[in-house]
Formats: sequence, structure tokens, C-alpha cells
Amino acid sequence: MRRLTKKKALHLVKGLDAFPKVPDSYVETTASGGTVSLMAFTFMLILAFLEFFVYRETWMHYEYEVDKDFKSKLRLNVDITVAMKCQYIGADVLDLAETMVASDGLNYEPVRFVCLFVLGRTLQHIQERLREEHSLQHVLFKSLMKDSPSSLPPREDHPSAPQAACRIHGHLYVNKVAGNFHITVGKAIPHPRGHAHLAALVSHDSYNFSHRIDHLSFGEKLHGTINPLDGTEKISPDHNHMFQYFITIVPTKLNTYQIAADTHQYSVTERERPINHAAGSHGVSGIFMKYDISSLMVRVTEQHMPFWKFLVRLCGIVGGIFSTTGMLHGMMGFLLDVLCCHFQLGLYRLKEDPLLDQHAGKDNVIPAVGPSPLPNTHAPSSPLVLEESVS
Repeated sequence: MRRLTKKKALHLVKGLDAFPKVPDSYVETTASGGTVSLMAFTFMLILAFLEFFVYRETWMHYEYEVDKDFKSKLRLNVDITVAMKCQYIGADVLDLAETMVASDGLNYEPVRFVCLFVLGRTLQHIQERLREEHSLQHVLFKSLMKDSPSSLPPREDHPSAPQAACRIHGHLYVNKVAGNFHITVGKAIPHPRGHAHLAALVSHDSYNFSHRIDHLSFGEKLHGTINPLDGTEKISPDHNHMFQYFITIVPTKLNTYQIAADTHQYSVTERERPINHAAGSHGVSGIFMKYDISSLMVRVTEQHMPFWKFLVRLCGIVGGIFSTTGMLHGMMGFLLDVLCCHFQLGLYRLKEDPLLDQHAGKDNVIPAVGPSPLPNTHAPSSPLVLEESVS
């Protein structure tokens, strides 16, 4: 009984076979089929190779949410060189709540103001391309531009050259509210309503706010990134001149296969004008960076194609090419058979016997071809023999 049950089960399973096997004796191979198969396998190999590169590629996924972290401090990283002596200028931050941030984290270093034409122009060209082609930011997030000129080279000290410029570099921790980081004439002193700068002791003829921004970023400092103001260089055409940068900061959580960090992106709008009270252009000479923090946070995550999806795409490539080439080969064979049959029929009609055509034209009877019929032995040979037998 068990053997019968197993045989029935096997018979049932064989009946469900969707891939019936054809014996080799019934299979006919052709040169055209082999050529099409070779082309199909070549296309499969090429597309599978390209699909592997697509599988290795990653992309950046952006998510937007409300930034609920408003109690923490925001780090401001700065490295600016101003074409004035360090004792003549001061840098500090004043936020929207009229709170003066201590500038203990900033260092003042006497240097020479030298235009870095080659590297500075390179960074400026990169900034222009980043503003036009936003998709390049994906490359920066993934690779962090580790091998690119993201930071300027160290300065060469020349003791004999006069050091008439000041390099202000370091970092500050500010409140996560709108504020104003500025560099102007005179050192900052506390004030009940904010702060003030002692600019009365500095002559107007010594004003020169030509500057170069080597680095300006917010949040965790990531080596290798390129910020919108890195490499910016401005030359003041006169002594009393105001440079303004309006910055919008967007909190960003970056999570890639190489790094995970809490940083901040920002966009900037630049404006500059001369200070001339007689012409109605009022203000204070200096460099002003007014920043505001967005309430939205961007979460950037590097994603990768799953392995199961890669296998599904490979199966689609193999099955699609195999089916398509099979249909094309069948259609081409059918068309060739139809054309060849018509061509052979035309040749047969042209090669018919001309003698048969002549007889058919005269008697309208086609003579039989073959041996003559045998004589009838039962029929009388002649009427004379019949008469004799009767008598």
C-alpha cells in the first residue's frame, strides 16, 4: 500500500512538471540558433557586469523633521584673515537676546595678508559649481572630499616682511538663536544694552577690511568638507567699507558608511557697500555675519541596494534576454521560411517542360507517360473467326 501511495504521489508530481524534458534525439541544433545564443549570453554578461556596478553604488536619502533640540549650544568655527593689525580690531558675537558671547576661544595671530590666487581660485570655482549643481553635494557627503584642497596650506613666516594683517581663528559656542558675528574696529567691551567697541583711538586712514575667509562652519567640524564661504576673498576699495553675509543655518544629521556626525549646512547671501554719511550710506565699517537657524532639521542617510533586489534584477536580465532572443529568433526563422518557399515556387514554374505546353495548346490533352496498356485476351480478335465458329 505504501508503495502504491508513493507511486501515485510521484505520478501526481510528474504531472505538475512545468519544465518537461525533451529527449536529445528530438532536439535539432542550427547555426543560426547557436549565433543567437552566443549573442544572448554576451548581452547577459555585459548587463550583469553593469548591474554589479549599480549594486555597489550608494545614494543619499534626505528626511526632514522639526529640530527639537533648542537648549544645546551651537559651535561656530572661524578662520579669517583681515588686512589690519590685531590691536586695531575685535571680534565677538551678539545674539538676538542681546547676549554678548565671550570670545575667549578666538586667537589673534599677526600675519601678512597675501592673496592665495591658485588655491583660492580653485575653492571659488568649486563653490560656484556647488551652487549650480546641487547634486554634487551627494559626492561630498559620501566621500567627504578627503583628497581635495578643503583647507588652505600653512602660512610661510617671513621675519623681515611687515605683519600688517591679523588672523582670527578658533571656535565659539553660541546660543541656538539668531545672532551676529562681526569684526570691526576696536576691542569689544561689555555694555548694559549689549556691547561697544573702542574705535575712537584708531585713525580712519588705517581702516582696511579686506579679508579672506579660510574657513567658516557651524557645528561639529568635519575635516574634508567644503563650506560655502571657504576660500572667499574680498578686497576693500576704500577705507570705510561694510561687508555683510546673511547666513541661514540648517541642522544636519549625517550618517554615511564612513562617518556619523551632527553638523550644520548653511546658505549665504553677500552684500557690501561703502560707508559715506554725507551720501546717506550710514553704518559701521567692518565684517558682519548675520546668521539665523532654521527650525527644520535634515537627516542625511547613505543607502545601499539590498542583495535580494540585486538578485531579482539579475534574474530579470537573464530571463528577459532569453525570452526576447527566443522570440526574435523564431520570428526571423518564420519570415525566412515564408520568403524562401515563395522563391522556390517561382523557380519551379519557370522551369516547366516546353513540349508539354505545346501539346496542351493544340489538343488540350496531356499525353500519358508510361507503358502502354496490355491487350484484352477475352475480346475477339477479328469478326472472321467469330463467323467460323458459328457455322
